Amino acid sequence: MSDVRGVDKLLSILLADDVSDIHFKAGSPPLLRQSGSMIPAEGLGPLLAEHVGKLVEELTTPAQKAAFDAGQELDIAHSLAGKARFRVNIFRARGNPAIVMRRIPFEIPEIDSLGLPQIVKRIALEQRGLVLVTGATGSGKSTTLASMIDYINENRRCHIVSIEDPIEFLHHDRNSSISQREVGIDTESWASALRAVFRQDPDVILIGEMRDSMSAAVALTGAETGHLVLSTLHTSDAPETINRIIDMFPSHQQKQVRTQLGGLIKAVISQRLLPHRSGAGLVLAAEVMVHTALIQTCIIDPQKTYMIRDSIETSGPQYGMQSFDMALLRLLADGSITEETALAASSNPTALQLKLKGVETPSDWRM
Repeated sequence: MSDVRGVDKLLSILLADDVSDIHFKAGSPPLLRQSGSMIPAEGLGPLLAEHVGKLVEELTTPAQKAAFDAGQELDIAHSLAGKARFRVNIFRARGNPAIVMRRIPFEIPEIDSLGLPQIVKRIALEQRGLVLVTGATGSGKSTTLASMIDYINENRRCHIVSIEDPIEFLHHDRNSSISQREVGIDTESWASALRAVFRQDPDVILIGEMRDSMSAAVALTGAETGHLVLSTLHTSDAPETINRIIDMFPSHQQKQVRTQLGGLIKAVISQRLLPHRSGAGLVLAAEVMVHTALIQTCIIDPQKTYMIRDSIETSGPQYGMQSFDMALLRLLADGSITEETALAASSNPTALQLKLKGVETPSDWRM
């Protein structure tokens, strides 16, 4: 690795407790994402293209720099000694280099600290099946998965294999053995890592992102052969997640995939981060779907998939599920978010307004 003292000095100046992302691009000062908003760094002028280019050189190995110069975007990790780790994306915008650095905490948050329903602990300890964590970029998917893996590590004696690009949270063996594999360093490609994973005697498989039919097929095969498989998707809720997976496969395979998915999926946890009503920090709203006979029917029958959201609400208290609107009502009841924020985040604002009129105490929406 090249000398990174220059970039590390800059990061040390910019990093504050509430900074989640740092952006570098030509023509602008460094930009900081604080509590969800982008803010220019104080006291620093616009960066020139050569400044950003120098940062790219410091962050990359010669091979990575050559790949970037050849036109590739880069996903790498970087550590600021004793302070933070970052997931780094290096790309070009208007012909100039640009960098986005996502902060990754050194400590893996405890699952209870994330604001997720208690059912997520039970989901994490499933022995087999498929668990998906979904949401937009920056919605906390990686943090939730890391906390679930940490919970497994604490409560099971098993072998966990992760395939990541890049490795974000660093796990250490506790009761489980964890093998974290980074694409491009520990394995040549996603394809080679996915082909090899079943030969590594895993009990739990973490696929950093379900990005295509191959990764989806491996996830389904792993769940079908008795493994617990966890992965992420950039989808907004459970019905969209099901449809996205089905659409990864050619039409002649989709009926079979629906049947497989209906039987194998254990849970879909869909996340949105919302501004706290105080203006400081973000809070998590999560939809949680778990496997039931009704949910299985809704997955298998394409004419009924749209009914998943209603099924979550009607069966929520019995099975530990919650819809986004149920999560929003809880956050409103405990004073975490404003009504305006809740309505903007709701999947069905009109229905939420009607539900708001019936909420009397926070206990009405507790599981």
